Amino acid sequence: MRIDPTAIPVRDMYRMLIGVITPRPIAWVSTVSPRGIPNLAPFSFFNGVAANPPTVVFSPVNRRDGSKKDTILNIEQTPEFVVNVVSYDLARPMNDSSAELPYEESEFDACGLTPLPSEKVKPPRVKEAKVHMECVLHQIVNVGEGPLAANLVIGRIVLMHVDEAVLGADGLPDPFKLDTIGRMGGEGYARTRELFELPRPGGKR
Repeated sequence: MRIDPTAIPVRDMYRMLIGVITPRPIAWVSTVSPRGIPNLAPFSFFNGVAANPPTVVFSPVNRRDGSKKDTILNIEQTPEFVVNVVSYDLARPMNDSSAELPYEESEFDACGLTPLPSEKVKPPRVKEAKVHMECVLHQIVNVGEGPLAANLVIGRIVLMHVDEAVLGADGLPDPFKLDTIGRMGGEGYARTRELFELPRPGGKR
């Protein structure tokens, strides 16, 4: 099978990408509007970028009509956000928060989640989440135009919160305790407790 991205509809290309780039970690991003109304939405085009400075990136793609999502509109005006980590027990409210609500109608209220004040940024954290990364905007990189075009949001972590209940004996997050989920193609998700190890050549970590 050969796929020429210029020869198929954008929506079909999107489906191909999310079917092969798996599993994708989920950034559950909280922002605030200029009036201080909190917003919460999940994004599976997400990853870490660097440790010096600690940086993450996620991409709210445009809606099918080409308009920007509330998250990117908020960050453009209030350049701060929180990435909340999604554990298995939060899968359903995370999914519920992806519903399209009117602008400035809070997903925290709609999904029965508890906003927890952040320490260094304006947007609240999700109290029920076990890890929060408070971030300030570094840069927004627009890739493409129109429906499903990307808005790469690069953020610098200014404070991180990790529930001690998910730490291992080494003081680092234990993947079994954190029990994150990953996005697959379509409506599929993966649970990340099935692990295996491969020591790196030369014993480097």
